[in-house]
Amino acid sequence: MKAYQVMVFADEMRIGLHGQGRRRWTPRGFKLRQKVELEYVWRYLVLAVAPKTGRLLWRWTHNVKKEATQEVVQKWKEQGVKGIIWDRAPSHRSRLVKEVGVHLVSLPAYSPELNPAERVFQEIRRAVEGIVYDGEIEKKVEAVEAFLNGLAADPERVRRLAGWSWIQEALSELDAA
Repeated sequence: MKAYQVMVFADEMRIGLHGQGRRRWTPRGFKLRQKVELEYVWRYLVLAVAPKTGRLLWRWTHNVKKEATQEVVQKWKEQGVKGIIWDRAPSHRSRLVKEVGVHLVSLPAYSPELNPAERVFQEIRRAVEGIVYDGEIEKKVEAVEAFLNGLAADPERVRRLAGWSWIQEALSELDAA
């Protein structure tokens, strides 16, 4: 199996009901008022992107502790993931996660611009933020799921979002070695 088929870039995104106002166009002189939810309820989306194939993998957790991260990595291993490239969050470096047997590669500190999963997160935010979900986190999770299912059905769009040239070259070099 080729390296680009088994290596993914991954990260977590907190999805919650503490809403944010979004930029909107309005006529000059018109004051826009947006409803915003202010509930402290969260779910965490753990997302993996294979930039060369356009494949997406994701799981939902209630926290980002090492036990939850271990469970996610174990599921991804069962789906054929051999290596994960992500940041140096404490749960990513835990003994439990390392014991799963997936090769872990750490990105430099404070460098979200190197992780294609962050680009997918931007698209998710554009699709689901600025909407009131009536205090139900499950409605927002469903909206994210619908967006991700649509994105996963279009691998070419994922490659355009996340398949940066330097990543393509690096993965091609891995295959040649």
